[in-house]
Amino acid sequence: MLEKDFEKLVKEAMKKLPKHIQEKMDNVAIVVKKKPSSYELEKTGIKIGGTLLGLYQGVPKTAWGRGFGMILPDKITIFQGSIEQIASSQEEIKELVTIVVWHEIAHHFGFNETQIRKLETKWRKR
Repeated sequence: MLEKDFEKLVKEAMKKLPKHIQEKMDNVAIVVKKKPSSYELEKTGIKIGGTLLGLYQGVPKTAWGRGFGMILPDKITIFQGSIEQIASSQEEIKELVTIVVWHEIAHHFGFNETQIRKLETKWRKR
């Protein structure tokens, strides 16, 4: 898939978020990258050659407070190659992009992995 087409899927996933979540998204950049670097894998505890679909880097909204001015925006990276590698169809790519974007945005709002997994289970049952 061309990167520009993949980026469109990321934008579509963002538009699927509830309006109140979209309105609270600030100070965060969402980027697409082909694959994670060895540093990004190491930082998340994934071994080289492992699969990382997305990565949140920053200070969650729940941790913001005094003294947090003048810092770089949070960054959410969606790894196109990783998603394409595990998906078996275009439709599955689209679904995975939505899940990964949602997952990383949940980190932006202060949810940890356990909390996100519980929310994902509820979300998939809808």
